[in-house]
Amino acid sequence: MTVADLQRTVDDLAARLGRPLLLEDRVQRVVAYSEQSGPMDDIRRESILRRRTTPEVREWLRAAGIQDSPGPLRTPGAPHLRLLPRVCVPLRHADGLLGYLWFIDAGPPMTDAHVAEAAAAAPGLALALFHESLATGLASHRELEAVTELLRGEPGAAAKLIEAGTVPQALPVTVQVARPLAAEPGEGLRLALEQGLLTLRRRLGGHHPLHLVRYDHAVLLTSGPPVSPDELHAAMPVPVVVGIGRPRPELSEAAGSYEEARHAAEVAARVPGLGRSAEWARLGVYRMLTGLPERELHPGLEYLLGDRQHLPLLETLETYLDLAGSAVATSRALRLHRTSLYYRLRRVEELARTDLKDGGERLALHLSLKLARLSGRYRPRGARDPE
Repeated sequence: MTVADLQRTVDDLAARLGRPLLLEDRVQRVVAYSEQSGPMDDIRRESILRRRTTPEVREWLRAAGIQDSPGPLRTPGAPHLRLLPRVCVPLRHADGLLGYLWFIDAGPPMTDAHVAEAAAAAPGLALALFHESLATGLASHRELEAVTELLRGEPGAAAKLIEAGTVPQALPVTVQVARPLAAEPGEGLRLALEQGLLTLRRRLGGHHPLHLVRYDHAVLLTSGPPVSPDELHAAMPVPVVVGIGRPRPELSEAAGSYEEARHAAEVAARVPGLGRSAEWARLGVYRMLTGLPERELHPGLEYLLGDRQHLPLLETLETYLDLAGSAVATSRALRLHRTSLYYRLRRVEELARTDLKDGGERLALHLSLKLARLSGRYRPRGARDPE
């Protein structure tokens, strides 16, 4: 979330509640505020003008419990400080206090429903403040812009990050992509991915981490030795599969590692047998297939895929082709009598109008089965989603 996004969030929340608000960081410096209308005291005016409250007011409010409160609280007025009653919503991320959301609780006081709505907006605002606190050398929004450009392969993006001291020039870089399982893209998912990556960044200072969150996946870029994908899994608040690109010798080549990691995560999501993580370098035939359109499927396989009753034939065919056409190995793998195996293979030849003695046909069928796995049209009965 950029500074502009933060201001829009503040303005939108104030409009929904029909009440002005002010956002402070954890040391009570003003970060953003909405248009001010309705009851206003001298303290609110001075906070906006000076970008922070006076020491006396800070001491009064902290004595009221704002630093320790786990949720919204109402603070009393203080006539001797020219302070009206307020509602304070502490902003926390990973149990750390990052700031406060303030409403003047007068003319009239806030309803409990409005307090609850303000509290519901707190996690997103806390995450934005946490993101800002991580920026070193570059402002947070400028860092995100530079990372976005870097992963697009735009010239000059790496130089911006290196010149700002964000990433060393000499170290290799690796990109990993975390793709959520069984989750609809949306703001809630984006916040969950952002939270996981920001939490991980706190622990990975020596790897000079950078990150970016897309609508349906999260990107982690690290320098030096690659981070264990188990660490990425552990940091994520939602189940994900992780794709890992090959390391690149310098930052300017990170876009290539990103494309590999993105495709590897897509394969891991669609081919459960690969597990929760997939390295591009170890994907074998799937490396060649990720860019091919589904229309390349063998026409005979299209027929078999069209009827669920043919699934045992497809499973038998795939095992047979995976085992280089060995009837002995296939019978053993499927625990199937040799006679039954030959019967199934003959049925495949009849229904798919193919000849399994033809090397070209076998290759086309084998590749088509893997493409069908990637598209989700073919899902063997024993396949399970990664846990």
